Amino acid sequence: MRKYLYPILTIALIVGLYYAEQYASKQTESYPDTSNPTVKSSSEEFSENLLPTSTTGVVIEHGYYTLSYVEQHEQAEWVAYPLLKEHLSRQEFERPDFVEDRKIESKSAHWRSYKGSGYDRGHLCPAGDRRFSFEAYHETFLTSNISPQNNDFNGGIWNKLEQQTRRWARKYNGVYVVTGGILKDGLPTIGLERVSVPEQFYKIIIDHTKGRYKAIAFLIPNSETNDSFYEYITTIDAIEEVSGIDFFSSLPDSVEDQLEAMRDTKAWGK
Repeated sequence: MRKYLYPILTIALIVGLYYAEQYASKQTESYPDTSNPTVKSSSEEFSENLLPTSTTGVVIEHGYYTLSYVEQHEQAEWVAYPLLKEHLSRQEFERPDFVEDRKIESKSAHWRSYKGSGYDRGHLCPAGDRRFSFEAYHETFLTSNISPQNNDFNGGIWNKLEQQTRRWARKYNGVYVVTGGILKDGLPTIGLERVSVPEQFYKIIIDHTKGRYKAIAFLIPNSETNDSFYEYITTIDAIEEVSGIDFFSSLPDSVEDQLEAMRDTKAWGK
């Protein structure tokens, strides 16, 4: 029995130090205050509520985006937000620390769960979409807004798609974005909190500038690739099938059915 005592005590000490360090860091961490947004950000800019359904019921509304959190996977299943033309900015801010989301009762994963994992802390609502104020930028560093991403994926094809989304926002005077990883049972995990590593990420972009909706959707493997993101265009229907999320149920059925089956790249200038 004694031979097992020291390993058990060692493990207990490591775990204790880990959580003690988390507690200490929380006493001094800076937290974004977006209780009074200074720039329009809500879906009121669009004629309908475009939030997807939540499979968990844990929907958190922040100042500049809304998310649905899945405690089992320690990340959001979707993050949704308007990206308006007036949001587009090239302001540079000092990069803040990642902080746990205090609005989530079960607590979002600590950023240290990513440390040494080999995966990036990948933003779902990109920091680059919220450069119009420091608080909006800071809000994207809540850990509820990040997911483990392959470094080459995050800095490559996914980054290029984010840049293209901003170009569409400028071209169409604002778009609506829904994005996340495909969360399912059996995914590999990282860190003591066992943060799931999605095998695929999706991004759905909606335009409503001409009084009617059009959509473009992407489903991309979380891995290195030299492919264009246009190679991974899909339908919202297909993303619903693999994610279990109902995306635009608030729209009239005739509009929803047409939008979710859409796969028209020409409508987006491709």
